[in-house]
Amino acid sequence: MRIAIGQLVSGTSPEENLAALTTQTERAAADGATVVVFPEAAMARFGIPLGPVAEPLDGPWATAVRRLAERTGVLLVAGMFTPAPGGRVRNTLLITGRGVDTHYDKLHLFDAFGFAESDTVAPGTRVVTAEADGVGLGFATCYDVRFPELFRRLADDGARVVLLPASWGAGPGKREQWELLVRARALDATCWVVACGQADPASVGEPPATSAPTGIGHSMVVSPLGEVRARLGAGPGLLVAELDPDEA
Repeated sequence: MRIAIGQLVSGTSPEENLAALTTQTERAAADGATVVVFPEAAMARFGIPLGPVAEPLDGPWATAVRRLAERTGVLLVAGMFTPAPGGRVRNTLLITGRGVDTHYDKLHLFDAFGFAESDTVAPGTRVVTAEADGVGLGFATCYDVRFPELFRRLADDGARVVLLPASWGAGPGKREQWELLVRARALDATCWVVACGQADPASVGEPPATSAPTGIGHSMVVSPLGEVRARLGAGPGLLVAELDPDEA
């Protein structure tokens, strides 16, 4: 399976972020990727009011992503925000293309280190797997990586590859924790883990949003034995990697 990671710095405009997704997806498809993974909050970054940008799964942003996946022939995974009751939103992965059309709402919300995601985001209620080209895929988002039981459940449900979009918070030791946790979850579940984070805003000269997790980069592809097989640095980039699901 040839999987692409599109590591980017999302801004506040869903339209501009969609244009960046389009460019990266077209490049990945031209390089032979059949799965393209973008970060959590690819639609719009954290640190802004999320209610005004949230759209339903049949809204214009999601519809444009579906058309992009269909046109390029890839399975595309991208983080967006969908409306939830009570004025909150859901932190949603849109999963579409190659015969798949589903979504995953983040189960574990990041209420830590002075940030309360649950103030504005409602948690999901279901574990999600899908199958593409005969390979079982599982889905998790960012803070979910701290919960090994989710990854073992995904493996029990048939996933051999877990796709993990994120917008990881910066801070002392956070890069080391990110790599440690991703590698540990691959070992827990004996699955590939493809972890796609938001790039570090500082890498493109932008200050990080105050107290909001806007990304540190360092996306990676980790084998079922916890080996980092491919990785990116802090800045935006496109990584295309081959992985063998039979290693799981």
